[in-house]
Amino acid sequence: MLEIVVETENWQRHVRVSAEELAALVRRIGGHGDRFLVVQRIPDLPDVFAQVWHEDGGAYAFEHRDGAADRHFRTAVDGPAEVITAMTGWARQEAGWGAGLAWSRLDTGPAREVPPLDLGAEDRHALEQRVREVLSGGYASRAQLTEVAEEYLVTQDRRPVSREQAVALVDRLWLERVAEQATWEGVTDPERLTRAFTMLQAAGITARENFSCCRTCGDAEIGGAGEPDARGFVYFHSQCTDSAVAGHGLTLLYGGFDGSPQTTMAVGHEVVSALDTAGLRTEWDQDPNRAITVTPVDWRRRLVG
Repeated sequence: MLEIVVETENWQRHVRVSAEELAALVRRIGGHGDRFLVVQRIPDLPDVFAQVWHEDGGAYAFEHRDGAADRHFRTAVDGPAEVITAMTGWARQEAGWGAGLAWSRLDTGPAREVPPLDLGAEDRHALEQRVREVLSGGYASRAQLTEVAEEYLVTQDRRPVSREQAVALVDRLWLERVAEQATWEGVTDPERLTRAFTMLQAAGITARENFSCCRTCGDAEIGGAGEPDARGFVYFHSQCTDSAVAGHGLTLLYGGFDGSPQTTMAVGHEVVSALDTAGLRTEWDQDPNRAITVTPVDWRRRLVG
């Protein structure tokens, strides 16, 4: 699988696609509402992407940007084959991936200077702390973190952080986290958790990570989140993620879709077994009215973006 995320005009998002799947996506574009795709690396890096635009009957406009406005290039080709070859090479970070294409630098104008944050020490600390919490959770994209940063200190008569300032703050903290995770070795606990949830999903249990904002919303929405014939569910919401980031373990909510205590208990046993197989320890007293806790948990989730 390629370590990329592909987003298309019709709001589809494809994470870690194969070379064949990427080729199919490139060949697909051209119709109304599905004329372009944007490719980012995993983890996402600011101002690093490749993208292609195509309308039926026209050429393929292919661009890539390599970290700054003066490193943004464009070319045009007649068919998808050259785009597929170059974009696959870009995704694999192959040397000379763009050779043979006639690139020209795209002039996007001078970069706007972002004014420094006009915040007191307390507000600045609170803002950075909140962004770091969500960032450490590992599920938010840079765009979502930017929204967090922009809105966190907003009051009825005060909006102290502009979109540009939020982007600058998030990019700085994001790159710090990317550098930190580069030192991690081996499989992390969140990756073990994903393995367990994948097993449960295959066994007919709807399993969702960082699902919804709270238990009330999660319980109301989980029934529609999986396959119609799912026997039961397990999930944790964003407040559970925050708790895991803070070192308090991860609370898992589970149940059977028929509402019976027997099914809920059976699902609970399956969840515990899958977590144990994945290498995670749990606390659960086998009471179907009590949550399962993954503890201890070292929450180091690698960023996607």
